[in-house]
Amino acid sequence: MSASMIPAGMAVATRYLDLAGVFSSALLGGAVARTADLDLFGFLVVGIISGLGGGMIRDVLLQHGTPVALTDYAYLVTAIAGSVVVFLIKISEEAWTRLFTALDAAVIGFWAVAGASKTLAVGLGWLPAVLLGTVTAVGGGALRDVILGRVPAVFGRNGLYATVAVAVAGVTVVCSYLGIPQVGIGLGIALALVFRLTAVHYDWNLPSGLDWQPHSRLASTVRHRIDPATTRNEEEEQPHPPKEEP
Repeated sequence: MSASMIPAGMAVATRYLDLAGVFSSALLGGAVARTADLDLFGFLVVGIISGLGGGMIRDVLLQHGTPVALTDYAYLVTAIAGSVVVFLIKISEEAWTRLFTALDAAVIGFWAVAGASKTLAVGLGWLPAVLLGTVTAVGGGALRDVILGRVPAVFGRNGLYATVAVAVAGVTVVCSYLGIPQVGIGLGIALALVFRLTAVHYDWNLPSGLDWQPHSRLASTVRHRIDPATTRNEEEEQPHPPKEEP
């Protein structure tokens, strides 16, 4: 693998995209802090963790220098700014989510691309690259929810958030191995926008458990072969026709 998976000419542009992601995630973190009725310090802590958490987890796991959020002061300043904006402007978590859905989708794309590319650049293989690309995209939000005592939104009913990140990281890895990392950057961000916005619009989500019921004859047949008890239960639930009087 090349020593750098992101072309030097795109370094400035990708840095600003990264900062946009930090800002939007800090905004959402602040909105979540408002729903929890926290004070200003709580807003700052939740916003900073939401904005910087994923990238810092990635950098610590890579063990390849100090996390960029601690060496480039613009990252921390941007996270603080996003938290303060939501502290000063009263708006709900749902409203921020609607306003920033498109930006949030772009951020998933860039962070997944950046995480996967940085992992490949330090000499690791495709599987760690996909893993850390996904962690970069979803880690901050998961940490935010954990410290607030909530089930992380990334675990379900969130428009295939993590699934989009996995897909984008995978595309980035494939393009990098093909020697066209520039294409991977653009294609990854475009995929994130289309996939994420479509999933949110149509409310796509992964199955939530074994009680999921198939909606096709083929799926029903497969499910019944796996779990014969399902067939018996469904037959017992079917209404029986009344017996005819002799």
